[in-house]
Amino acid sequence: MKKGISIWSFATNTLREAFALAKKAGFDGVEVALAEDGEINLDTSVKDLNQIKQTAADAGIALYSVASGLYWKYSLTSDNVKHVEKAKSIVKKQLETAEVLGCDTILVIPGAVSVIFAPELGIVPYDDAYKRSFDALKELAPYAEKSKVTIGLENVWNNFLLSPLEMKNFIDSIGSNYVKSYFDVGNVLYSGFPEQWIKILGERIAKVHFKDYRNGVAGLNAFVDLLAGDVDWAAVMAAFKSIGYDGWVTGEMLPPYKQFPATIIYNTSNAMDKILGRKQGW
Repeated sequence: MKKGISIWSFATNTLREAFALAKKAGFDGVEVALAEDGEINLDTSVKDLNQIKQTAADAGIALYSVASGLYWKYSLTSDNVKHVEKAKSIVKKQLETAEVLGCDTILVIPGAVSVIFAPELGIVPYDDAYKRSFDALKELAPYAEKSKVTIGLENVWNNFLLSPLEMKNFIDSIGSNYVKSYFDVGNVLYSGFPEQWIKILGERIAKVHFKDYRNGVAGLNAFVDLLAGDVDWAAVMAAFKSIGYDGWVTGEMLPPYKQFPATIIYNTSNAMDKILGRKQGW
C-alpha cells in the first residue's frame, strides 16, 4: 500500500512546507484539500495548480486525492436548493482540480440527515436525503467519467448511509465505475466494525482514511492517535488483503498538536509503518 497524509494534519500554512515535512517523515504522498481560501481554492487557476503539482514533484511527493471541508457548509442533501447547487459546483471544481493535479480521486460527503458538529445544516428527513444525494451523484457521475477522476463517498458522522450494505447498494444503484467509497476506518468504530465494511464494500473502495477511535469516550474526543484506540488493525489489514486492496491509505489526524505540531506527522508515519508492516521507524 502507498502511505499518505492529509493536508489537514499540518500546522504549516504553505503546501511547500507541508510537502517537505511529509517527505522527511517518510510519506509517499499528500492528500490536498479544496477550500474557500488558501492555495487550492474555488478560484485557483490552472497555472497555479500546475505550479503546486510541480512543487510536490520537486519534493518527491505524490498527489493522489483532493478532499474538501466545504460540504459541511454546502450539502448535497440540503433543504436549501441554492446550497445543493453550490455543493454540486464544488464537486465539479474538485474534479477539475484533481485532473490538473494528476489525482485520481476526490473525497465527497454524500450529504447528511444531521451532523452533531454542524447543527446549522439542520435535520433532513432520511428519505429526502437519500433521494437528493442519489439524484445529485447520478448527475455528477458523467463529469467524473469525463475527467477520469473517481468520486469517493466518505462514510462519516452524518447519520446517513449508516451500514455497509446500504453504502454498497447506494453506490451500485448509481451505476458508475467512477463513483465509489472513500472508506474511513475510524469513523465506523462507534457503531460497527471496519473489517466488516471492508469485506462488504470490496472493490468499491477507491481510497482509505486511517484514523483511530476509543470506545467509551464521548463524541469527537474519542478520536485518538493511531494505535491508541480500539481499531483492530490486524483484522482491518486482513480484510484489505482479502479484497485485494493495495492502494493509498491516508492518515487523517486533526487537529494538529498544540505544541510541537510537526510531531504528529512523525508519530503518524511511524504508526502507519507498524500497521502496514513496513520496517521503518523505531
